[in-house]
Amino acid sequence: MTVLEQAILTWIHLVAAAIWVGGSLFIGIVFSPLLKTMTDSLEERMQIMIRVGRRFNIIAVPSLIILMATGLYSSHVLLGKPELLISTSYGTFLIVKIILVIVLIITYAVHVRVIRKDIEEKIMSNQMSKSQIQKLRKKIIILGEVTVVLSLAILFFAALLDAGI
Repeated sequence: MTVLEQAILTWIHLVAAAIWVGGSLFIGIVFSPLLKTMTDSLEERMQIMIRVGRRFNIIAVPSLIILMATGLYSSHVLLGKPELLISTSYGTFLIVKIILVIVLIITYAVHVRVIRKDIEEKIMSNQMSKSQIQKLRKKIIILGEVTVVLSLAILFFAALLDAGI
């Protein structure tokens, strides 16, 4: 791969990371707290958050797929040499990063399962009780926080790999 091709691949990887991590941070740190000031109704907040989540997923899911594809492609040489994975710090950090990505994917899959279409429809049509919505909201918040922490940890390991530590 030429230097230009590697630069383009890295750029695509970084743009996808900015969308995934930046969007997740924005929703958690900016939008969710702001939403509390917009309405006192838990039901309305959940409905708005569902609409935002749907819109975000249109770009977030492809970004996550692009992240995984470009990451795997960038590390395919090292992944093909298992002895380097366990004998170098780079390989060890890469293994940790891959494990974190797998945990992230599982967490995201659980999040999608918790707020599946039928649940979304019940929320949007006010067919859930306040206590059901509160329980669901707690699960969603925890899964969202875990997703953000994992994403930031993955970025940290990406920085370690980039630094050649």
